[in-house]
Amino acid sequence: MPVLEINNIHKSYGKIKALNGVSFSVPEGSVFGILGPNGSGKTTLLSIILDVLQADAGSYLWFGEPPSNEQRKRIGSLLETPNLYHYLSAVQNLRVTKSISGRGSIEAIEAVLEKVKLYERRNSRFSTYSLGMKQRLAIAAALLGSPTVLVLDEPTNGLDPVGIAEIRELIKTLAKDGHTIIMASHLLDEVEKVCDHVAILKKGELIASGTVEQVLSDEDCFLISASDSDALYELMSDYPGLIRKKQTPEGLELYFSKAEIAPANINEFCFQKGIVLDQLTIKKKRLEEKFFELTGGLHQ
Repeated sequence: MPVLEINNIHKSYGKIKALNGVSFSVPEGSVFGILGPNGSGKTTLLSIILDVLQADAGSYLWFGEPPSNEQRKRIGSLLETPNLYHYLSAVQNLRVTKSISGRGSIEAIEAVLEKVKLYERRNSRFSTYSLGMKQRLAIAAALLGSPTVLVLDEPTNGLDPVGIAEIRELIKTLAKDGHTIIMASHLLDEVEKVCDHVAILKKGELIASGTVEQVLSDEDCFLISASDSDALYELMSDYPGLIRKKQTPEGLELYFSKAEIAPANINEFCFQKGIVLDQLTIKKKRLEEKFFELTGGLHQ
């Protein structure tokens, strides 16, 4: 059973359609990325499923049931800058969070600090933390109460490369520990590196969803090269089933429908025509490349 099912969600702000009939489901145990440029409706969607905003139409289910206070206790979230106090330590901040939310226990505070690798700095003031450490403490606050699901809005936004790497590894660790993670991001590279499922939004429209592999795998791309690149380019123009080809600095990219052509077929074809390949590799399209194709190049 999916942990979250979103059915035909609509939301408008005046004449602006923030979400227009969005539907998808989030499998249990997945790291699910909601990807899109700023203004695509990601934060609006997260706000609706966390009951911060109300949809104009449509519905959603958590754990197969309509949302309720009991269901909400199973969900930890980080939507905006957390309410953490700069003059308090990590432990003191989490005690405040526990008191306000009613989630977790004193013992759980030390456990979540261990999980986000801040235990050694638990008594240091928040003001002395790096941006990455501050974000990890915010995630620790979301982990109080041992939620089944974590919902994170732009968890690496504004971080330096070190901070981004820290959050990336933390998300992977939390997923291995059994948490389902739903994260919104416009950082294509981060979604590709940590997510196994993805939904891509453009101006409030859902334009693709599924496993990362499914979203990427509508075509196979082979990278080939030979000493005479011009002759190779001309030869492959007549190859049966070729959708398109593109010359790149790394070699000639050939695109076919998924699983239609095997590398050995290409190698044999070229050899029979008198061209010996010095490179033949399967190239997986990056999420960024696919994202630009789907959104028409929209990027933030």
